[in-house]
Amino acid sequence: MILPVLRSSAILPLCALLAVSTPAQPQVAAKPTPWKLSVAVGPAFALGKAAEAWAKLVAEKSGGSLVIDVHPGATLALRDPDREFAALRDGAADLAVGSTLHWSTQVPELAVVGLPWLAPEPNELAALATGAVKDGLFAAIERAGAVPLALAPLGHRALAARSKAIRVPDDIRGLKVRITSTRFLVDFYSGLGALPFAMPFSEAANRFRSGGLDAQEGPVATFATTRLDSLGLRDVTLWDGVAEIAIFAVNRAVWEGWSANQRAQIGSAAQEAAKELTRFADAERDSALATLKGRDVSVLRLTASGRAAFAAAARPVYDKWAAIAGEDLVRDAESAVKAASPP
Repeated sequence: MILPVLRSSAILPLCALLAVSTPAQPQVAAKPTPWKLSVAVGPAFALGKAAEAWAKLVAEKSGGSLVIDVHPGATLALRDPDREFAALRDGAADLAVGSTLHWSTQVPELAVVGLPWLAPEPNELAALATGAVKDGLFAAIERAGAVPLALAPLGHRALAARSKAIRVPDDIRGLKVRITSTRFLVDFYSGLGALPFAMPFSEAANRFRSGGLDAQEGPVATFATTRLDSLGLRDVTLWDGVAEIAIFAVNRAVWEGWSANQRAQIGSAAQEAAKELTRFADAERDSALATLKGRDVSVLRLTASGRAAFAAAARPVYDKWAAIAGEDLVRDAESAVKAASPP
């Protein structure tokens, strides 16, 4: 059978008909790849809330072109806050909001913030987030491989005990204290004569119940959230011995890959989130203290003379970690605290 041959004049109208009858496919805009932000805690805590605020502010300032996914619980750092800076530096995280205490494991200069009883008052701690000290902390972070954008005071860690409030240095000697496995805290509690132990909370809870542990250190918000009072720890001492400052930072390669406009948006958002963190931290502390007192937990705040006694006992730890942090930075920090202290 011989098939008819269509002339080109016949093909053209057919093609035109097909073109008209075939519906146009809608163009779907590609979603921007999200950047990964690491933080040690979730939004129930001030630090995690500030990380969420940073991500939201970046989205607003960039019109949605920069998207940040928050990864709480230090999941990008094997669930270990002490490894978080390394995760940021090496690219497992693109951005991070962390603590000077935990990041001092990788950036030893940051330990200056936590020197025992260096800055026990809120205004003294705030002074360490400005001026020459801020410049020194930023320089150390940059040398270690990340780009710092903002600082914000987090506050002071406290101590919860089973049998009595900790009032004088003799009260802590021989106590078995659960801590996070940060080198600074090991030296701090060992230097005061305590026996520091690092372990998961589930194991610690059993030991508290059996009397195998005597005390827990940490932020008061953690004491309230984990219901330490139900484990027999009903005496909290606010001794203001170890302070923390939050750091907002970015992986260097990621930072260098952004345009100048994107950097400005990220940096501006970090500054705003840092200001919010100060407010979050204050509200968190006040709420936690009210909760603990509502559960009939005894809360003791040491006087200036009481803090001075502990500071004297911890002086060898201060001197050791001052040498690790660096003489010039420590001198700047001591000057900043003195200037911020009342006459």
